[in-house]
Amino acid sequence: MGAMSVRTESTAPHRAGFACFVGRPNAGKSTLTNALVGTKVAITSNRPQTTRHTVRGIVHRPDAQLVLVDTPGLHKPRTLLGERLNDVVRTTWSEVDVIGFCLPADQKLGPGDRYIASELAEIKKTPKIAIVTKTDLVDSKALATQLLAIDRLGKELGIEWAEIIPVSAVGDQQVSLLADLLVPLLPEGPALYPEGDLTDEPEQVMVAELIREAALEGVRDELPHSIAVVVEEMLPREDRPADKPLLDIHANVYIERPSQKGIIIGPKGKRLKEVGTKSRKHIEALLGTPVFLDLHVKVAKDWQRDPKQLRKLGF
Repeated sequence: MGAMSVRTESTAPHRAGFACFVGRPNAGKSTLTNALVGTKVAITSNRPQTTRHTVRGIVHRPDAQLVLVDTPGLHKPRTLLGERLNDVVRTTWSEVDVIGFCLPADQKLGPGDRYIASELAEIKKTPKIAIVTKTDLVDSKALATQLLAIDRLGKELGIEWAEIIPVSAVGDQQVSLLADLLVPLLPEGPALYPEGDLTDEPEQVMVAELIREAALEGVRDELPHSIAVVVEEMLPREDRPADKPLLDIHANVYIERPSQKGIIIGPKGKRLKEVGTKSRKHIEALLGTPVFLDLHVKVAKDWQRDPKQLRKLGF
């Protein structure tokens, strides 16, 4: 006989579903996603609104599959883009199976947290877990104070937390404990994605996001949100030997005003070259293949306020 095939876990039904993490910028959402998925999928950035598109990480377990959906930051809308993003966020929240609200242990609850929590309170049906992140940065007394504050915030707004859990994405045990708490809140059912999928985000969107990140590096104060990147095409170069493939990527960086062109391009095109080199390295790491990147800067007048442009740019 040799190999025993006794299945012990078959008593618990398999569960599969969607979760999203919310919280203000820097609350540790991307870090947590990466820790759960175990590879770098989400694009981390310390600025709001850099994850414009839904980037998903997938946690595969014998008993469950947890699909992490990343919503863009919820913020007080000032433009059409802001309102559009907020609608996307609310829709996503009502469609997922569980919401994890991330609050850093080392910062007192502020108006930003309250704003998100009051919006969460409106989404009645979806279970919510409060996740205290970055617990490695505080002592146990400060942590206890934060846990109580979150409990109080829930009571004030009428949110019933399914759990309040402290984690440090630095420590593995806490991350797997978090997964243990998220799984029971998912519906029963077979896996939604084949094993081996870590993200189902179209590669083009992730590539665009990497270029956008590199383009914003160092000029965020001058151009905080007025950059959009569209990957026009991604094609394997023809006539290349199988062991030396090359992927041609043509992308446009859209800005709102001609005056911003100089900022992006830099003196004698030096800055745009750096953006190209930097994002190309990241793209090659993401796709695992050498890349030829062709970048152009174009002006799309006031694209944040123009519904037609927004659609074209994928919002």
